[in-house]
Amino acid sequence: MTSTSEHTDSGIRGIPEDLLQALLDNSYESLILVDADGIVRYMSPANDGIYPVPVKEAIGRHISEVSPNTRLPRVIETGKAEIGRGLMIQGKQRIIARIPLHHEGRIVGAAGKLMFMNPEKLRELYERIDTLKHRLDFYREEFQQVYGYRYSVENLIGESPVFQQAKSLAVQAAASNAPVLIVGESGTGKELFAHAIHQISRRRSHHFVRVNCAAIPSELLESELFGYEPGAFTGAGKQGKPGKFELAHQGTIFLDEIGDMPPMMQVKLMRVLQEKEVERIGGKPKMIDFRVISATNRDLEAMIREKSFRLDLFYRLNVIVIRLPALREMKEDIPRIFNHFIDQLCRESHRKPIGVSADVMEELKRYDWPGNVRELRNLAERVMIVCTGDRIDLDHLPMPLRARCQAAAFTPDSAEPDPNVKGSMLKDRLEAAERLAIIDALRTSGGNRTLAARKLGIHRTGLYQKMLKYGIR
Repeated sequence: MTSTSEHTDSGIRGIPEDLLQALLDNSYESLILVDADGIVRYMSPANDGIYPVPVKEAIGRHISEVSPNTRLPRVIETGKAEIGRGLMIQGKQRIIARIPLHHEGRIVGAAGKLMFMNPEKLRELYERIDTLKHRLDFYREEFQQVYGYRYSVENLIGESPVFQQAKSLAVQAAASNAPVLIVGESGTGKELFAHAIHQISRRRSHHFVRVNCAAIPSELLESELFGYEPGAFTGAGKQGKPGKFELAHQGTIFLDEIGDMPPMMQVKLMRVLQEKEVERIGGKPKMIDFRVISATNRDLEAMIREKSFRLDLFYRLNVIVIRLPALREMKEDIPRIFNHFIDQLCRESHRKPIGVSADVMEELKRYDWPGNVRELRNLAERVMIVCTGDRIDLDHLPMPLRARCQAAAFTPDSAEPDPNVKGSMLKDRLEAAERLAIIDALRTSGGNRTLAARKLGIHRTGLYQKMLKYGIR
């Protein structure tokens, strides 16, 4: 039997009839065979309980009597197979294949095959797929840990034009081998972009090596970057040590906080970038194949004018420059990014999805986020601890943040100034917002001052002093 080609029965005739019958009767799938007139000629035992007519009584009857909504007659009429269709039988979802049967150039019948005998079998398959997916995720994480990168382009969340421009440039940069300089304020995601560029580049199967130039003492930076030979200096290990550039061979080295690199090391780094050659302390030059990505939150051009950063090194590093926007420049993306963090934290903590109220989103968009995306992530982690329900509301936001948001609302752009108040100063506006925050904290705490102080993030004595200052009883 075949759906697309002529049936050749030379092989079938060589199979004993009892073996063919056993094959059909013990089939894992349920099977129905009808002739060209739609008469049921065979039903496997697996069909018992699926259709309203028992298997023994179905033989010889028209298929429409067994399954009123069947499409097997339609398949016989058109000669076209229907594979993987969903079907409701007795209130249960099934997956079915309907196949026309050809013999000697004509359609002699059709076969209907249920892919699963019952929903439990389908659930078993889903569970197996889910298990395999978790294994795949595990091995992906292991792979990323081995090669040093943790993020991909999918982690670059944002739809605002300024962010999309940076993301598009990152994708273009990944296709080349040119040095990349990522600039932006602290917390804007410079390291995340560096990881993503490496992950979609041809070097992704090799190491991503991060170096924080600001965190390593200047006297140790050379040995960290270039390594050392055994006994090269007092305290050097007996086995020697490869430097970060050697570890990044055929991969990517990420020089974070490049603006904090000491001037003497800038000279040596310049030579490495120019010659693609490193020399361990006490060793000989060695050719290394690497791609360099650097990042800074400092103004390198101003540092060049101040003679604290080398101009030649700057030109080596800034072949492709990606400028990351501050979060306050892409406030339309705040809800999307915050929801991403909340969903991610829910998965990590095995919690059900949590919603975020519209009031909370509006409050978050009022704030200027000096700590950028890093500060927003910190807030997401904090509210996840405080929120025990299924939605994040204003009460879950820390009071200092709400006070700053309310202060931000008192701006010339958001409200007309009171003509009766002369010279409404920023200090007055901040105090008004602080007073509102204290009143709100006392209200939500039921008048409990200790709890209100905790919500505000201040000492109880400080709360008493402020209540006295603002005349709050």
